[in-house]
Amino acid sequence: MKFQRSNLLFATVILLATSCQKASDNTDDPSGPYKLSYGDSILYMKPDGSGNIVYPTTQRPGKYEGFPEGIEIDENTGAIDLSDSETGLRYKITHTATDGTITETKVVLSGITFKDHFYYLSAGDSIALPIYNANENRILPLSGSIFDEGNLANVGGCSVKTDNGKINLKETIRNGVFGFPPRNDAQQTFEIKYRINDGSGKSLNKLKVLLYWYNTINDVPQYVWDILNDRTSQGVFLRGGVTERVAKPRPPCVIIVNQ
Repeated sequence: MKFQRSNLLFATVILLATSCQKASDNTDDPSGPYKLSYGDSILYMKPDGSGNIVYPTTQRPGKYEGFPEGIEIDENTGAIDLSDSETGLRYKITHTATDGTITETKVVLSGITFKDHFYYLSAGDSIALPIYNANENRILPLSGSIFDEGNLANVGGCSVKTDNGKINLKETIRNGVFGFPPRNDAQQTFEIKYRINDGSGKSLNKLKVLLYWYNTINDVPQYVWDILNDRTSQGVFLRGGVTERVAKPRPPCVIIVNQ
């Protein structure tokens, strides 16, 4: 009887030890390496707004930062506010521990953007294509999606196709957004509201696009080249973009050149 009780006691101790070991395997070890993660590489807004504050799966003391500009992140907790951030871009999140150890991860805030690009009308380059989730190769879900909700951009003259988000630049020019005839260095900013039928559950999203007009490439002023060169040297904030300095990727620059 004593032997049986001893065995039972020993088995109970082993079971408790095993349970404690399993529990510790599922929690962050403050003394071990920090794996910075938000649970997924793509973060989606939620229709009811309840999930638009996204925290790291594990938090540690130190400072959290996001790059490039446009992401709203709490430096103490690492919480990302999707509602107040520029979506459609890839961001690098950095955590600097109290001992100076730096840990990084990258996340995409789901949405669309447009490339900084020269569109040459004389060469038939007249359609600006939306880029989905910071990757030019990713297919934009169109079925059930809505672009330019409320027709604010279209009413202002920017010809956004409501079924696919493409901007018809020739139609935009014919609508007179740069004047009749178009004026060199004329600029117009348009806000496009949209809902994508994806993991966001068609949450309302938006972005601003800056359109420029020039008669020839030689008419493009130096300040525009400076903006583009700066962004190019820092990465395009799509897949493969790598940057370390302060950057302002928004609004995307759609530069229309007649010839």
